[in-house]
Amino acid sequence: MRNKQPHRSCPDFAHAGDPAVEAEDLAVVLDGKVVLEGVTFQLDPGGLLAVVGPNGAGKTTLLRVLSGTLLPTAGEVRVFGTRPTRHICIAYLPQRSEADLRFPLSVADVVMTGRVGRLGPLRRPGRTDREQVAQAMDLVGIAHLSRRPIGELSGGERQRMFLARALVQEASVLLLDEPLAGLDTPAQDGILALLGRLKGERITSIVTLHELDLAQSHFPRVLLLNRRLIGFGTPKEVFIPDRLRAAYGSGLRLFETPSGPVALGESCCEGDGHRG
Repeated sequence: MRNKQPHRSCPDFAHAGDPAVEAEDLAVVLDGKVVLEGVTFQLDPGGLLAVVGPNGAGKTTLLRVLSGTLLPTAGEVRVFGTRPTRHICIAYLPQRSEADLRFPLSVADVVMTGRVGRLGPLRRPGRTDREQVAQAMDLVGIAHLSRRPIGELSGGERQRMFLARALVQEASVLLLDEPLAGLDTPAQDGILALLGRLKGERITSIVTLHELDLAQSHFPRVLLLNRRLIGFGTPKEVFIPDRLRAAYGSGLRLFETPSGPVALGESCCEGDGHRG
């Protein structure tokens, strides 16, 4: 049986008429339990979206469906008008990387693995591939670490390395599951600033977060989730007391400020409990 090949080209943004990501009435049932239901939204190219909600809300499950690694029980996902399965334009960064940090690989080696989908199984990297790896590492601020063994990296440096790997894949859609988890404030600020720069290059990013204050201050669009879609829009539209209480219940603290309510949700970094 012939293996299906991934789509090896991404749309020309100047002529792409479709949204970058569309979800229509998504539902997921795992082990007899409803994990997601009734999730509908769309995001244009260059969109920057924070997905927020309590533990077990289905955030990781949503990213898996959008990436094509998990099929929905009902509903549909489209990435630039096509199904996401094996779509080369999508880069999915799960919470825990599969890279073995004890393995003797350099940062440049790991970033180069992002070229595999473009090269195919038989071609070896050439000068153009090496140049793109260097450019991606420079963009995310780790060019000086190119020869560093991956086991010697800090948490923030590892996140930047995996972002560089996604960029050399030439992905148009980044799906990032808790990329700020466990990072100190300077490292978080660096990742958030990088996402802003990628938005300027019309790269679409969907990011799961626990930190509602960061979602409110750094993301033009937010999706509030607790198995079902509770709100989608600007932070001002979505982060209103009734919706926040519907999502978090007693696990939410609201503080009134002159610019509106500020919400602090759970700060732990556990996932949704539905991996695999």
